[in-house]
Amino acid sequence: MNIKHILLTAAALAMALTLAGCDKDKYGKVEQGRVIAFDKEKKEVTVIHDSAMDTLHPVYDVLPPAVFKLPVDPKETGPEPKAGQRLKLDTEKKEIEIYDFTTQKLAFVPITIVDLQQPVDKEHPLVYDKAARKAKKFPVVDQEKRTITVYSGRQKMLCTFSVPDNYFAYPESTWDAGDEVRIYFKTAGQALRFMNVSKTDIFKK
Repeated sequence: MNIKHILLTAAALAMALTLAGCDKDKYGKVEQGRVIAFDKEKKEVTVIHDSAMDTLHPVYDVLPPAVFKLPVDPKETGPEPKAGQRLKLDTEKKEIEIYDFTTQKLAFVPITIVDLQQPVDKEHPLVYDKAARKAKKFPVVDQEKRTITVYSGRQKMLCTFSVPDNYFAYPESTWDAGDEVRIYFKTAGQALRFMNVSKTDIFKK
């Protein structure tokens, strides 16, 4: 199956299971979530599932994280995922939600906003280098100023903030959002189809 058809197939399958009450062990399951770790050598992804299953308003809160082997058939695998531990940036509550590998729990880290720019689309000069024809690298961690700058394409937001000092020892990936992926499987831990939603344009011909 062409990877561009996976999302539509998965959505149709999920709807069929809901409406018809089908045998899930026979027809498999579909899960969606955000990648917090990716082992390229083992071809394993670690995902925090989205309990809302809502593309516009995801809620990444299903613990423990799920570990999946990528499909054996490379045709059933989309682009390799980028991992990151940032799950939500809430500028109204002034907090950032991360998956903390140290505690193996979700953490809600208080932030002090230094600068907030929005709306900022993906081709805005602040986040896209037109001359080089590529997106600028984020997050940017400035140890001297004690600030972190992240870009959220979903929220069209470029935000610079500070966090409590103890969090500056965390790796840069802590503040990055991993790719959103959709997984179809029958056996727990083994994906049969893997779609990188963040890097796949299902309408592209």
